[in-house]
Amino acid sequence: MSKVTINIAKKIQQLIQGDTIPLGQLKSPVIDSMISEGVLSIKLQGRSKKTVFAPKPQAIENYLSSHLGINNVEVYISNLKNGTSRTENIIASTNSKSSLVRTFKGFLVNCVYPIEAKINGNRLIIAPPEGTYTYIHDFEGFTIPPETLIIGVENPENFRFVRKQTHLFDKNSILFVSRYPQSKDLISWLQNIPNKYLHYGDFDFEGIRIFRDEYYKHLGNRASFFIPKDIERLISKYGNKNLYDKQYKSISTFNINDEIEQLIALFHKYKRCLEQEILITQFI
Repeated sequence: MSKVTINIAKKIQQLIQGDTIPLGQLKSPVIDSMISEGVLSIKLQGRSKKTVFAPKPQAIENYLSSHLGINNVEVYISNLKNGTSRTENIIASTNSKSSLVRTFKGFLVNCVYPIEAKINGNRLIIAPPEGTYTYIHDFEGFTIPPETLIIGVENPENFRFVRKQTHLFDKNSILFVSRYPQSKDLISWLQNIPNKYLHYGDFDFEGIRIFRDEYYKHLGNRASFFIPKDIERLISKYGNKNLYDKQYKSISTFNINDEIEQLIALFHKYKRCLEQEILITQFI
């Protein structure tokens, strides 16, 4: 009945709990899809052993809910174990066929100053009131002025409070785009427009990896990584040592540009990394 077997569901539950699992134990189209969309990441241990982990466990739950209708993995596993009725399984997995069907396509956008855009040839003024976003479904027909800077926001909290962070950027015409829910729609859109892209994420190894693998790989020098002017002070004062300790063993060689290498040097100097949520506070 289900493309998510009980064995894979248990492995997914382990990943949500923060475990790292050998890639060979995760043979499933669902896992492949989550890796492809950046929900799960692969790291190399030793010379050849590949393991899988979840950079943001919440992203797994978001993916399962939006793609498969599985709103509670624990309940879903229990239902499979107990051989519950079709109706009960539908409660745990609202897509009764449990197939990889996308509930939504597209992505969320936000801005502080109105942006005049077009969608399928029709004029669209993007100006969501504070506390709301605009959802772009037909992204294939979505265009914005070529001079507008696109800022990709990695964390939902920062995307929600963009008005508290506009002082960080020297441009008024900015379209903020959300990395969540993760899909290939956003990068597909970015590849087909001329606008510059600035990645605004966590200042840690994983944030740099996300930028490299999900954006720089496809956009080249049209993409850049946002680094605040006073990043050293921020890392020394507000940096997270546990974040550094958790990530530094899985470092790979980035070799993107000198600015990012200097940022990595600061991680090592203070043995700390910085989560972007700290920048929501304007007077830090």
